[in-house]
Amino acid sequence: MPWSAPMGFWWSPSGAMDPAPPSPSRPAAGLRVPGVVAKPAARPELPRETVAFLGLGALGTPMAANMQAAGFPLTVHNRNRQREEALADLGARRAATPLQAASGAALLCLCLSDDDAVRAVVLEGPDAASGGLAPGSLVIDFSTIAPATSEELAARLAEQGVAYLDAPVTGGTEGARAATLSVLVGGSERDLERARPLLEVVGGRVSHFGPVGAGQRAKAVNQVLVAGSYGAVAEALALGKRFGLPMERVCEALMDGAAGSWALRNRSANMINGRFPLGFRLALHHKDLQIALEAAAAAGLELPLSARVAAIEAELMATGHGDEDVSALARWFSPQPEL
Repeated sequence: MPWSAPMGFWWSPSGAMDPAPPSPSRPAAGLRVPGVVAKPAARPELPRETVAFLGLGALGTPMAANMQAAGFPLTVHNRNRQREEALADLGARRAATPLQAASGAALLCLCLSDDDAVRAVVLEGPDAASGGLAPGSLVIDFSTIAPATSEELAARLAEQGVAYLDAPVTGGTEGARAATLSVLVGGSERDLERARPLLEVVGGRVSHFGPVGAGQRAKAVNQVLVAGSYGAVAEALALGKRFGLPMERVCEALMDGAAGSWALRNRSANMINGRFPLGFRLALHHKDLQIALEAAAAAGLELPLSARVAAIEAELMATGHGDEDVSALARWFSPQPEL
């Protein structure tokens, strides 16, 4: 059996065991991660299972904060250990490695950047999380990875009696903070029902699409739609600017018509003003879009619009804009001369 810390102790950032702090009560409004709008668990009558959360990026941090605020006993770990501090201030415990985080956790949540990161954290090396998972535990993978990778992880974990859900999310940092993400789930109905109280803390909609891998396939569809909508808004704004139109007023006039979209309503102003604060990194969307293109090719389908957006993203990444929001697609049109 994997070793875990004795009850009443926890792993300090240095790797030593310290006396565990008392379980925190739900934090007051002023104690949350800035910008997070936590909501209580959807089923408060159910006991809160212990949760470990690995991957505290732009989405993972507010998602974990909402879990903490809803009363789930939470342990966190991130490769950049400083990112754990905001959650520790809310009462979460810190673990020095993925293995230590997973030890004793009933639910292990992942929100990592790509396939290689998920494999490394879960499966590879002496500090991999799989070494700390007990039979009967459940991995909930919020990362966006290839469907085949999700299927591989599920099979490997099943060998040690651990269940797995692929549960990629969409809604950006705004949705993560407001706990209104759409959660796209693949896995068994039984595992989904076990995870649902936790998923409903971070998501406004939880949708089940079939066995493991189906959530990732649904996310691929989402990223194709994101590519098309953001690309269309960027292109339309370039056309309107070339015409000399007042584009703020044009966008306002079009938002509720047939051309309306989330991207038009929420990102057109940034595109017009040439400012691209992070909602979802262009480089990550490019990675996700490549997953969709590869999955489509395997299914015998070409996606020419998505392929063109992916090529534009690659050009922008090569010139240093990969860490900006996806709306930075508008930059591709900026070198065009004005009339």
